[in-house]
Amino acid sequence: MNVLRVAVDATPMLGERTGIGAFVAGALGALGSDPGLELSGYALSLRARNGLAAALPQSVRPLTRPMAAGPLLRAWARADQPPAEWWTGPVDVVHGTNFVVPPTRRAGQVVTVHDLTPVRFPELARRSTALFPTLVRRALGRGARVHTPSAFVAAEVVELLGADPDRVTPVHHGVPERPAPSGGPPVDGPYVLALGTIEPRKGFPHLVAAFDAVAAAHPELRLVVAGPDGWGADAFEQALARAAHADRVVRLGWAAPSGIAALLSGATVLAFPSLYEGFGLPPLEAMAAGVPVVATRAGALPEVLGDAACLVPAGDHVALAEALALVLDDAEVRAGLVARGLEQAARFSWQDCADGLAGLYRRAAEDR
Repeated sequence: MNVLRVAVDATPMLGERTGIGAFVAGALGALGSDPGLELSGYALSLRARNGLAAALPQSVRPLTRPMAAGPLLRAWARADQPPAEWWTGPVDVVHGTNFVVPPTRRAGQVVTVHDLTPVRFPELARRSTALFPTLVRRALGRGARVHTPSAFVAAEVVELLGADPDRVTPVHHGVPERPAPSGGPPVDGPYVLALGTIEPRKGFPHLVAAFDAVAAAHPELRLVVAGPDGWGADAFEQALARAAHADRVVRLGWAAPSGIAALLSGATVLAFPSLYEGFGLPPLEAMAAGVPVVATRAGALPEVLGDAACLVPAGDHVALAEALALVLDDAEVRAGLVARGLEQAARFSWQDCADGLAGLYRRAAEDR
C-alpha cells in the first residue's frame, strides 16, 4: 500500500474552539485510523504552536517550526512563496482547513472553504477574513482542489470564484461528540438555547426580538446565549437595550464541550437564527442530544437539517417568534422534531467525513 504523507492545518484546534475547530478535530480523529495516511499537523501561529502537540490526536505528528500567520497570508496573496515545505518537509498533500492552503513545491493541495461570507455578504464579514477570497482564487490558480462542507457552498465556489466544478468536492462534517455532562444544566428552568459567536452573520439581534415577543406568554422562560463576543457584539447589546424582557436573557460567553453538553441537556429548544451558513454544527448537535430545533433557511441549513427542524426565513424575527411559540406550546410538534432530529443527526459521521477527505487527498496527490 502506498502511504500518503498529508500535512493538515490544525490551527483551528488551538485556543477556544469554534465550529471550524470542531471540524478539524473530528476529521483528524477519524483520519488517524486510515492506514493509508501518514498525518502531520501544522499551526499558522507563533504564539500557539507550542500547544499543538497536546491538541492533536496521537496519530498526528506535530510540526512546530515557527509560522507567523499575518506576514505569510500577505505574502501568499501576492506570490507563491514561501512554500509549505519550509515547515512541513517533504509531503504528498497539504490540506489548508481554514480557507488558506500554502503554495507547495511538489505536493498536491486541498483547501477547505467553509462559506463565502466575504464575497456574498461582505458587510457581515470580519476584516481578518478579507484576504480569504484572494487566497482561495490563488490556490485555484495553482491547481488546488477545494473541499466544502456542503453542496450549497460547493455551488457558490463555482459560481462566485469561477472554480472548475470537477475540482470542488462537498464532504459533510460529522457531529461533534460531547462528553456526558458532569452535572445539571447551569441555568434553571425552561430556556431557549443559542450557540455561536456573537457576530452579525449569526443573527442574534433577531433572536432577542423573537424571544421578547414570546416571553410574556412564558413567564418562566429564559434565553441562554453561549458563545464568545465577536466583532458585532454591539448590535446584540442594542437589541437587548430595546427588549422588554432583557433581564431574562443569560449570556454565558464561550462554553467548553462539557459545558455545551450540560446546556443541551436542559434546553427546551435550540434557536439558530443565522443569516448565512455554510453548514451548521450547533443545530445538528442539538438534534443528536434530543433537543428540537428552530432555524432559518439560510445558506446550507435546509440541506443539512432537512425536515428535522422548524425552518423560517432568515432575518424575520416575527416568523422566528411564531416558530418558537409553536415548539414551546405544542408537545406533538416538539416530539416530532425530536424524533426526526435524532434520525437526521445520525446521517452525519466523522468516519464518512474522513473517507471523503481521504479520497480527495488521493486525487490531489495524483494531480502532481
